[in-house]
Formats: sequence, C-alpha cells, structure tokens
Amino acid sequence: TECEKEPGSLLWIFVMVGNIVRGMGETPIMPLGISYLEDFAKAENSPFYLACLHTSAVIGPFLGLLLASFCAELFVDIGSVSADEITITATDARWVGAWWLGILICALLNLLVGIPFWFLPKSLVKEGEINEPEEASEKTVAPLQENDKIETKQTMHYFIPDFIPFLKALFHKPVYMLFICITVLQFSAFDGMISFMPKYLEQQFGKSASDAIFLIGVYNLPVLCVGYFSGGLFMKKFKINNYQAANIAFWVSLLEYLLYFAAYWTVCDTSTVAGLTVSYQ
Repeated sequence: TECEKEPGSLLWIFVMVGNIVRGMGETPIMPLGISYLEDFAKAENSPFYLACLHTSAVIGPFLGLLLASFCAELFVDIGSVSADEITITATDARWVGAWWLGILICALLNLLVGIPFWFLPKSLVKEGEINEPEEASEKTVAPLQENDKIETKQTMHYFIPDFIPFLKALFHKPVYMLFICITVLQFSAFDGMISFMPKYLEQQFGKSASDAIFLIGVYNLPVLCVGYFSGGLFMKKFKINNYQAANIAFWVSLLEYLLYFAAYWTVCDTSTVAGLTVSYQ
C-alpha cells in the first residue's frame, strides 16, 4: 500500500514573520535607549540609569516565563474544546499548551507600551543644566532645522563608501572585539539554559512544562535583576571609572565561571527511558 502523506501546515511562516517583525521593533531599544541616556544624563548617574534599563530588560523575560507557565497549563485548543473532552494532563508527553495565547497577550501589551514613545521630545536639556531662555531657543530653532536637513542629505551619500573602512577599523579594535566575544558567550549560555533546561527538568525530575518554566523564571532571572541594579548603584555611589569597572567585571566573571564549573560534580542519575537507556523487554 502507498504511504499516506501526513497533513502539513504553513502557519509556521506567520510565526517566523511575526518574530522577525518583533525583532525589528525591539532591536533599536537598546542602542538608541543607551545613547538617549548617555546624551542627557550626568556622567555619575549614567551607570545607574543603564542598570535600571538592563534590569527592566530582565524583568520582561521573568514576567514572560510566568505568563508562559500559566499558558502551558491550558490546552492548546482552549475555547474550542471543552475540559471534559480532554483526557490527558499537563504532565503527559502528548500535552501541548496554549503557546499562542502568550504571543497575543504580549503583542497587545507591546502595542500599548509603544504608544508613549510617540510623545517623547526630540531633544532634552542635559541633566543638571538650566533651560535656555525662550528667545534664545527660538533663534536657534531655524539654524538647527536647516542643519538637520543638510545632514540628512549628506548622511546616505557618505555612509555607504565610508561604512566598509569604518567596519574594518572597528574589527581591529581589540577592546571592542573582546567585548563582542564575551557578549556572545554570555548570551549563548543564557539561551542554552532557556532552551534546554525546561526539558531537562521535565525528564529528570518529572515536572510538567509549566512547572519547569516557572522554576527557571523564579530561580534565575530575579538574581540577574539584583545583580544589574546593585552593580549600577555601586558604580554611581563610588564613582567607578572604566578601568576599575573592567577589573571588577573580570574578577566577578571569574568567580561566576568557577561556580558554574562546580556544576559538573552535581550529576543526577539518568532516568530510565524505554528503548533508550533500557530495552523494551
């Protein structure tokens, strides 16, 4: 007999396009937000404001994991299937949670949060400085607008031929490249934990998907928030310069890696899986 073709779906394309659009919207927040803070904040207050920015960036995934934990307890076809018709529980391997519900909720919240950005002023008075008189500010408005138009025309003209040489010069900066490598390693470890730790908790400790996601959010992300916030407060209070900050980051990172290395000795027994670790007989 001929093999029947399994039914397929192209709805994953909508999910992929949605993630691409979401990434395009989220990417400018960090570089433009940091520049915004650096331009209009005092030098001694800038580390604290940056710490608040990074802390809020960690609080978001924490709340997202809590939301995902709640949605994972709901059946994927919630609203169209009654609870009496569901014969499996959340601990069953065949269970699929309402993953799409969290996406809809976050999309609505992103839309609402993005509205106030339209009302941000184009320019601010630097922190600690006095506002200029109204007459002086009105006199400078016209020249500034003319300069903006000239710079806008010249930007694209000079950007393309100068971009490649600038990129090559940037890649020859050892401090910049070292920072990029460290950032890649840190995000790789964080993404690996977020991707594989839930499945490890499910298989090794018999937890449901919602419980595993909840445990990761509760035990990991709040500690990062405390670290970001306390680090920025420490730099603001003691006025730490760049050289001192680099030394502190090195020793703290070394201690962190030593603690992670100790995890190699905390190995649990492998759970028995029919056909994988033990035979079916």
